[in-house]
Amino acid sequence: MLFETNKDVLDWYEKQPRALTKEYIDGIRWNEVKNYPLDKRFIPVLFYMRDVEVLTEMYYEELLRTPTGKDPIIRKFMDRWGEEEITHGELINRFLNEAGIPTPEKWKENVRKEVPKSYTIPTQVLTMLTNLVGRKFTATHMSFGAINELSTSQGYRRLMELANHPVLTYIIKGILREESVHAKFYFSIARIELKRSEFAQKLTKFVIDCFWAPVGQGAKPYQQTHYVIKTLFGDEEGLEWIDRMITQKVRMLPGLKKLNKINDTIAKLVIS
Repeated sequence: MLFETNKDVLDWYEKQPRALTKEYIDGIRWNEVKNYPLDKRFIPVLFYMRDVEVLTEMYYEELLRTPTGKDPIIRKFMDRWGEEEITHGELINRFLNEAGIPTPEKWKENVRKEVPKSYTIPTQVLTMLTNLVGRKFTATHMSFGAINELSTSQGYRRLMELANHPVLTYIIKGILREESVHAKFYFSIARIELKRSEFAQKLTKFVIDCFWAPVGQGAKPYQQTHYVIKTLFGDEEGLEWIDRMITQKVRMLPGLKKLNKINDTIAKLVIS
């Protein structure tokens, strides 16, 4: 489905029901988590995914300081998006607890406190650039969002396949339904905004080439990002998965058909 206006995208989005309803969450068989083995190499991956999900609140605050975040249509999306991402993080944390891995009561506050000060420097630069460029930067923000939501979704799919844990699979399937809706919103707005302006296309390609990094990197230590990518995509099949499920889709956006940044970045992390 191709949308003509941003309002069309929002209307579609608001009609999409939440996947992680009370009924769905009540169906999680927490008492069975320990009945199935969980490979220890996936524990750091789960912690990373949990943390990135709850750091959405920080990204939300950053976006609100820009023309993109002040757009009423995007703001409506963001309000719901932020709530859903926090739920994802909370479910992952509960799974870890049920698997016998305790976490502090104030783990969410701790995750935010652990974000290094060095993260704020490029963020402030990008915010300044955003406000200088104005509304045309919306295409860049939405393209970044599309890449990150697609990356997150494929990380979950890969984890689900490799971990092969029935309870985790049930949780991830619910998360994925919501992530796919988020990705479609970002992708659809990005397509509309990029189509409007050749300048926006060139700016978006430039910013992605210069600044894009895997989801969470910077807010989380590089070593942790490296571990997650190498664990989930550290073979030929994983790299092909990235190209087919993320890069090829992003290249469908106006002005991004020659984008190589995602493949190049992931490949360097995998072979390093």
